[in-house]
Amino acid sequence: MRLELRESVPWWLSLSAPIMAIALSLLMASLLIVWAGESILAAFHMMAVGAFGSTFALTETLSRAIPLTFTGLAAAIAFRARFYNIGAEGQLYCGALAATLVGTGLLELNSFWMIPLLFLVGALAGGLALLLPWYLKTRLSVDEVVTTLLLNFVILLLVSYTLEGPLRDPMSMGWPQAAPIIDSGVLPALVPRTRLHAGLYVALAAAMVLWLLLRFSVFGFSVKALGLNSSAARHAGIPAARTLFWVAMLSGALAGAAGVSEVAGLKGYLTLDLSPGFGYTGIAVAMLANLHPLGVVLSATFLAGISVGADSMGRALGVPSYIADIMVACAVLSVLIGLMLSRYRIRR
Repeated sequence: MRLELRESVPWWLSLSAPIMAIALSLLMASLLIVWAGESILAAFHMMAVGAFGSTFALTETLSRAIPLTFTGLAAAIAFRARFYNIGAEGQLYCGALAATLVGTGLLELNSFWMIPLLFLVGALAGGLALLLPWYLKTRLSVDEVVTTLLLNFVILLLVSYTLEGPLRDPMSMGWPQAAPIIDSGVLPALVPRTRLHAGLYVALAAAMVLWLLLRFSVFGFSVKALGLNSSAARHAGIPAARTLFWVAMLSGALAGAAGVSEVAGLKGYLTLDLSPGFGYTGIAVAMLANLHPLGVVLSATFLAGISVGADSMGRALGVPSYIADIMVACAVLSVLIGLMLSRYRIRR
């Protein structure tokens, strides 16, 4: 048996990869639910109700999907150019840290100016966090997977230092957390008495703008060319280093915006547990969406629904909520297998 590259990939074959991933992840979850001694239909019913069955459940799912959309977009743009950014978690914290520095009293503006300013400084901080990996990759051919991954730990240690020292809130009763964002910088709630905030609009706008940029601009064509064949792109005159620079800045900026949405929208202040791994889950979101910016919104909502619904299922039936993590892992593996089979055909 051997793998043979297809000359063209039919649209229905590309669409089958995420569908197959979702089906296989549900199948694996079904086996685990049976193993736990519960009914599959009852468990999935409770998962669906817990994620989408009420206003509160739906708003919780959408609020969880906001940072996943940002980090999914960050991974999608980087992976399209074969710049494998595994550091969205650290860039998220860079964005949150920058928003905290500016939004806790350094400047006092009205909400019309303050909220865009926080997103601007957070996006800039996230983009700057990728400058070193970009330089090492383009100038010294250092693998960006290693540098972006290791920078996560460096950034988290930096955040920990600031929370224990210069940014520590004197009113926090000894807990390592920063001062809260001032009222004019807090993202307004979209539904009263819920945690859903206006960061949802920013995430949706980012997905639409990124899709338009990749679909209709020269920059988008350059990113696609680099992703398909970097050597051919360079031979055709595409400036690879400059294109990767803007890819890195855009990817880091999107991850930094995720940090701003969490610190100014959901939590209100910076802590070390601001993110339960949104940067890493964003890679799964991007892969499940086949790196399509608009598909990222759907896959982020799907994975957020699994996470929120699994908690509800666990409370109601006593089924371990870790099944959600297994479903996400199975979905990613299934997508990778599906994408390989869509690009290659098996010959005997």
